[in-house]
Amino acid sequence: MDGESAAAAALLAALSRATGILAELRHPFARSRPFSFFLPPAGARTGTAFVLPDGRELTFEVSIAASGNAFHVDGSVTVEGEVLLELPRHRTPGVHDGLAVLEEYAAELAQPAARLLDQLLDEIV
Repeated sequence: MDGESAAAAALLAALSRATGILAELRHPFARSRPFSFFLPPAGARTGTAFVLPDGRELTFEVSIAASGNAFHVDGSVTVEGEVLLELPRHRTPGVHDGLAVLEEYAAELAQPAARLLDQLLDEIV
């Protein structure tokens, strides 16, 4: 496998792992659905969206995009567009470093998921 193919394989593997981390998020009182999509011209976003009993959507998502000569990684938790948690945009020149940050960000967003969901559900009751 040449270098470009190896980088593409690493990208797919990292996206799969990040998707898996966020897709495992569950709560007994909120429906969830994982999502993944491409961001033109060269990026991808993955995450999980929860629909709260009052109809609001809580989203945990990470993204990686190539722009110029760098990779940009973002991560956030939002409810109806309001940012609850935003990780700083990370810029890296190499794809492998960007993929490592992508996985770290997915894990960082997953950590407070139960607490954030419980807080929002408590507001409804």
